[in-house]
Amino acid sequence: MEVKLVKGEGRLQHVITIGKHRLLTDVSAEHGGDDSGPEPHDLLAAALGACTAITLKMYAQRKQMDLQDIDVRITHGQDGDAYVFTRQLQYFGNLSEAECSRLTEIADKCPVHRTLLGQIRIVTHVTQAEA
Repeated sequence: MEVKLVKGEGRLQHVITIGKHRLLTDVSAEHGGDDSGPEPHDLLAAALGACTAITLKMYAQRKQMDLQDIDVRITHGQDGDAYVFTRQLQYFGNLSEAECSRLTEIADKCPVHRTLLGQIRIVTHVTQAEA
């Protein structure tokens, strides 16, 4: 899947296209933007939260757990030399303590979590656009 960004209407706004979906990204006014969309780190936090929720719902369904809903909240920010994502999970449903514990273990196995903790390579190719 290709993710494409093109200049949007604001000073720093960009339109993100992912397949048939479109999102905006921007930064706050204090950083020179118009605050018309989430900042890039917010999008990364959202990816972690979304992947966690989907992974846990799929696991619970497969194991026939009574996970009726899940609330995932991600806070994030710089802490010294490290960038820290803090994930808060709240499970709704008739779950045993063992099931809750297992779901929390599974949260660390969601693909985005594993990607963020794994070795990442970024390969950049540049082409010159004609004026």
